[in-house]
Amino acid sequence: MKYRSTINSKVYRKLRPIFCVLTVCLVMLFGCADPSAPKKTEEAGDTAAQKIKIGLSMDSLRVERWQKDRDIFTAEAEKLGAEVIVQSADGDERRQNEQAENMITQGVDVLVVIPKDSVAAAQIVQAAHAEGIKVVAYDRLIRESSPDLYISFDNEQVGYLQAEYLLRQKPKGNYFLLGGAPTDNNAQLLRLGQLRALQPAIDSGDIRLVAEGKHWAVNWDPRDALKKAEQVLTQTNNTVDAVVASNDGTAGGVIQALEGQNLAGRVIVSGQDAELAACQRIVKGTQTMTVYKPIHLIATKAAQAAVALAKGETIAEATQTVNNGKINVPSILLTPIQVDQENLDEVVIKDGFHTREAVYQE
Repeated sequence: MKYRSTINSKVYRKLRPIFCVLTVCLVMLFGCADPSAPKKTEEAGDTAAQKIKIGLSMDSLRVERWQKDRDIFTAEAEKLGAEVIVQSADGDERRQNEQAENMITQGVDVLVVIPKDSVAAAQIVQAAHAEGIKVVAYDRLIRESSPDLYISFDNEQVGYLQAEYLLRQKPKGNYFLLGGAPTDNNAQLLRLGQLRALQPAIDSGDIRLVAEGKHWAVNWDPRDALKKAEQVLTQTNNTVDAVVASNDGTAGGVIQALEGQNLAGRVIVSGQDAELAACQRIVKGTQTMTVYKPIHLIATKAAQAAVALAKGETIAEATQTVNNGKINVPSILLTPIQVDQENLDEVVIKDGFHTREAVYQE
């Protein structure tokens, strides 16, 4: 036993240098390998973190067109590699502010806001900027704040096109002006445009504004428009020749009131947004015209601008400015189009906004 132990001891002394070399090699091997695994994980995490996140804060989805805006905007942003978080406030400005705060907490890079209240939404801009987040005012201007971009159609021009069209059809008579939500800056701009078109005829006495032109549809609600129209028809003993309704939803409420008095198709009515029901009414002859604002164009450009802002790029198309009471906001203003029976197919259907089968109910 003593001899075997001595042999083992001698063998061990001879092999010890080899064991040491092997140990060093193993340490070097694993020492080099260990740092590499976390590095790959970090790189993967960095890539995920670099993905642009956009918050889309919407007033509501009650109006048909806003559903189209949401879908087109989201599709374009995702095509550009961004993630979109959509929140709808269902017409509640307080809820919209809370939802925006939540999206800021989630770490969005850009907030795109369709404000319920153009003044209350200033809080959203301030909160976002405090966290270094850019803000785009979509279709509706946010007032008394410093949004980074405003993209919309020329809403004063929309109002002008509505009233100018009706004035060509009825150069004399009683006009009822029905505005949109008084808290919506666009509704105010529409009224400015409407009055710009009508004022010369008002001054000459060719047309008269009934109900003092003070009616506005709360939240753009067709039911409120119906109620207001019924009141005016009663007050004027049905002596209304034209209704400048500020969008298609309110036009629908007005036409429902006119139908109740067998006046639909005899009183001319404007609208805006080229909603399917409005286009069907134009074909039927109960609504005179609408103003088409190519939704695909504004939603696509807004998504592209949001991604560019997230990357720190300048928006070359923002060649105009609109004053919001605090600053001249860099703006992209798109061109609206008058639509009636004559050009409905050429403008709305050809653009793919609605199918001919749906409009004509074939």
